[in-house]
Amino acid sequence: MNILTKLLPVALGLAACTASAATIKIATVAPDGTAWMKEMRTAGDAIKTKTEGRVEMKFYPGGVMGDDATVLRKMKIGQLQGGAFTGGEASILTKDAQIYSLPFMFRSQEEIDKVRAKLDPLLKQQFAKDGYELLGVSGGGFAYLMSTRAIKSRDDLKAAKVWVPQGDKVAELGFKAAGVTPIPLPLSDVYTSLQTGLIDSAANTTSGALAFQWHTKIKHIVDLPLSYVVGEVVIDKKAFDALDAQDQKVVEAEFGAGFTRLEAINRSDNTAAREVLKQQGITFDAPTDADSKTWQAVGDDVFKQLSGEGALTPEMLKALTAALAEARGGAAK
Repeated sequence: MNILTKLLPVALGLAACTASAATIKIATVAPDGTAWMKEMRTAGDAIKTKTEGRVEMKFYPGGVMGDDATVLRKMKIGQLQGGAFTGGEASILTKDAQIYSLPFMFRSQEEIDKVRAKLDPLLKQQFAKDGYELLGVSGGGFAYLMSTRAIKSRDDLKAAKVWVPQGDKVAELGFKAAGVTPIPLPLSDVYTSLQTGLIDSAANTTSGALAFQWHTKIKHIVDLPLSYVVGEVVIDKKAFDALDAQDQKVVEAEFGAGFTRLEAINRSDNTAAREVLKQQGITFDAPTDADSKTWQAVGDDVFKQLSGEGALTPEMLKALTAALAEARGGAAK
């Protein structure tokens, strides 16, 4: 037996391992170094270890792969296999992705938790129907309207130049119902647009305002939860289905565990960020009771419009209504 004969089985074995290895490339606008990226990288490391190198997650943070529309285009041609989006951004993939973005719909974190226990599995099913695997949903917390100037009334809001995520039908309807013509832009363009004056108002969580450096531009925050922000990580279903069944379980389990940790971090970070923003001189403007009722009425109007226009599926809206009723022990809204 010569040396080539001895090495041939080894070479074939290495080739088989290489052929069976899968690299899942995921892009996001989330800046590197944030809790979001740290947890995704932790999940990625665990996946590589537990699958013995058969599955490797590669991340592209900070918007280096472009906005959500660009990421989707790259997913379709196979340059990327997945992306991490907010609910509004992910609506370009599955319209029900923005179910938690409904304005003034949720009253507390406890209520959100109860509703998500019912709706998250339905959302996963809807993504699958549209050709994507939802690896997980992570609650980012309540978003607040932030501005370079005080917004203390509906008239103040009408005069504002308000950003909404590009493609976020729910956000657009919400502001239009309040008499505002919003300006749709990718999330990655918000900081520059605040800087240039293209927009003067945008909604985000308190920790998000710090992570994306918006706090260096804004001066006021309307102290009333506008909507609930979630992060959704999805990959092309063909790429997911190509994985071994056991490896699929590892991927889902590690992202699930990472998102559970991330939610706890987000809640703590939002509380701490609120104090940091105050220390930076940003004013939290509490609305009057009358204004609060006005915003609640806007939420009701948006829900009715969405029901009529098909911006969300009837099945998801029905499930939301039932989940809210159960969470509140009576009729929803």
